[in-house]
Amino acid sequence: MEPEVLEKKTPFWLDQKKRSVICQIAACLFVGIIGWYLVSNATENLERQSIATGFGFLQKEASFEIGESVISYSAADTYRKALIIGAINTLKVAVIGVFFSIILGAFIGIARLSSNWLVSKLAFTYIEVMQNIPILLQLFFFYTLFYDLFPSPANALHPLSWLFISNRGLAVAAPLFHPSYKLVFTAFAAGVVIFYIIKKIADKRERRTGKIFRVFYLSIALIIGLPIVTWVLTGAYFKVDMPVLSGFNFKGGIVFSPEFAALVSGLILYTAAFIAEIVRAGIQSVGNGQKEAAASLGLKKSQTMGLVILPQALRVIIPPLTSQMLNLVKNSSLAIAIGFPDFVSVANTTINQTGQSIEGVALIMAFYLTFSLITSYFMNLYNKKMALKER
Repeated sequence: MEPEVLEKKTPFWLDQKKRSVICQIAACLFVGIIGWYLVSNATENLERQSIATGFGFLQKEASFEIGESVISYSAADTYRKALIIGAINTLKVAVIGVFFSIILGAFIGIARLSSNWLVSKLAFTYIEVMQNIPILLQLFFFYTLFYDLFPSPANALHPLSWLFISNRGLAVAAPLFHPSYKLVFTAFAAGVVIFYIIKKIADKRERRTGKIFRVFYLSIALIIGLPIVTWVLTGAYFKVDMPVLSGFNFKGGIVFSPEFAALVSGLILYTAAFIAEIVRAGIQSVGNGQKEAAASLGLKKSQTMGLVILPQALRVIIPPLTSQMLNLVKNSSLAIAIGFPDFVSVANTTINQTGQSIEGVALIMAFYLTFSLITSYFMNLYNKKMALKER
């Protein structure tokens, strides 16, 4: 009989798997101890200074006004509602800023590649100027411009019957809500859904048979025509709330403050310069062979750009575009410098009044983290959809 071979046990400090597990446990313990020390130290200092902890202050009366609010608010409302209004103001700036910066950036990026020398150089100059001036200075510039360039409300510019421009902002007429508008909005949503379904079916048929089903006029009929027909059938109600000068400012309609206008203008123009370079790089990443193939098929330049170049360029554009969208949202926190009541500004006032800085800063971090993660999630889904699929 062969003698049994005794297996040598490897010491745990030489076993890679065991060593990695031990290192991870040690790292977690180290981080936990540091976290415990910081929390206990902060709690002890707060107790020594008789400063309350927790988020109970959110239910207390805020006792401060907010200059710009989408929903009704008064100083008698709670800190919780004040922070909600600050969050809505930030989201309003973010949505408008992202939408228009993408449109402007795409336009300038395409213009940068124009064969027209003047158009190309103007786009190049815009990009260089906007990228190399700090965003905070641009916000100060636009804020000063609105106050110094435009007259007082009593002498407001009145280029259109429904528009007033003064150093107190832009006052525009707003349609008065009517119950029939719910049906109009429903018709609009239904038109978008129906058009989306038909477009999908048309694309599948085109890939299968090669026959092109033009959906441009159908999209107009469904998305624009259907709501108009619904509006007419429900009585064609339309009344507007016109801005009226009352005291030192306008009442009625919708009033956009100079702070809001300066913030949105600065963010759009600044971010669009970076998006323009992203769009230019994405378009240039598509090989010339694709353009030549499109030209050989008789496609026009606009068709080549919309059907051949941009769909392929999007795979390069989307990841850095997501970063610029997030940068715009984060840069909106500079609104505090020009007095716009965004989430950071409202939270800062709350911290000053309650003294609960840790909770206030935690809310600011949680708000921006949540918004950034949600944006990144949906943009990653879109990027995954646009990525090349291997067979």
